[in-house]
Amino acid sequence: MTRILAIADEVDEGMYGDKLERLQPDLVLSCGDLPFDYLEYIVTRTNVPLLYVPGNHDPELKPPDDTWTPLRTEPPSRGPEGCMNVDGRIVEAAGLRIAGLGGSMRYRPGPNQYTERQMRWRALRIELPARLSRRGVQRRIDVLVTHAPPEGFSGKEDDLAHRGFAAFNRLIKNLMPRLHVHGHIHPYGPPRALVRLGPTLIVNAVPDRLVEI
Repeated sequence: MTRILAIADEVDEGMYGDKLERLQPDLVLSCGDLPFDYLEYIVTRTNVPLLYVPGNHDPELKPPDDTWTPLRTEPPSRGPEGCMNVDGRIVEAAGLRIAGLGGSMRYRPGPNQYTERQMRWRALRIELPARLSRRGVQRRIDVLVTHAPPEGFSGKEDDLAHRGFAAFNRLIKNLMPRLHVHGHIHPYGPPRALVRLGPTLIVNAVPDRLVEI
């Protein structure tokens, strides 16, 4: 069993106490919209891999075009130190194959926002190599990490800003990960019950959830 701490959107002040020691995760997955110093603190305290995708309130994390950058100029710092950005990638950590897709539905100017069509292409760039890398294996990835939820899993928040992506539903159905963690939807009140899409457990990570797979 792998103990996964999924976090998103809201800082849990308990993490600055003894909560991390009690949780003892093997892996931390951040679903976006968290301060970078918070992520750096968690990865330092836990000393386990911390993988993240950006949320719609995070800054642009794509490498800058340094074609005209003077040779002596220090490159800008990108992302939290000691953490791995898995947006648009498949990586292996803690014995699991993990894919990530950050961002939300485009609802205003700004980074890390996509139309449904754009996210469909981004999801295909995950699906195709996943299929090719493990032919004949039913589960091609173990965990999918996104900021936004799949379509139909945003609860009562169905405005454009919080609407889920149908591209995620297709990705889950075709790759059948054991776990999908997302953020973006703030579950005011008691934590929402865990739900499934086929064999995939879908978990809203806001502000944090511990899952064993």
